Amino acid sequence: MTDTTERQQRYASGRAVLDDIDGAAGANVIDALADISPELGHQVVAWGFGEIYARPGLAPRDRQLVTLGMLTALGGCEPQLEVHVNASLNVGLTPEQIVEALLHASLYCGFPRALNATFVAKKVFAERGLLPVG
Repeated sequence: MTDTTERQQRYASGRAVLDDIDGAAGANVIDALADISPELGHQVVAWGFGEIYARPGLAPRDRQLVTLGMLTALGGCEPQLEVHVNASLNVGLTPEQIVEALLHASLYCGFPRALNATFVAKKVFAERGLLPVG
C-alpha cells in the first residue's frame, strides 16, 4: 500500500466517524478549512476522528462528556463547543445531561467558563427546538 492510499484510507475512516458524531456541523468545519489549511482539516479527520474518536475504550457519549468538560475548562472555545453540544445530542446525551455536565464543570473551571458554555448549549438547544430544558 502506498503512503497516498494509506492517507486516503485514514481520512475516509475518520470522515465516517466524524459524520456519525458531528453530522453537518463537523463537515462544515472541515469545509471551512479547505481554502486556508486543508492539511489541518485532513489531520482533524484522519487523526482526531480516525484514530482517537474511533478507539474502543470509551463510548461516543462518554467521549462527548469529556470533550464538553475540556472545552469548557479551556475557555474561548465557543465555536468548538457549539459543534460538540450538537455532537453530544447526536450521540444520545439529553439536554438535561449536557446542562448538568456544564454545571459540574463550574466547580473545577469557574462560573465564567461554565456560563459561556451554558449559553452556547442554550443556543444549540434553541436551534434544535429543545428549549426549555427541564
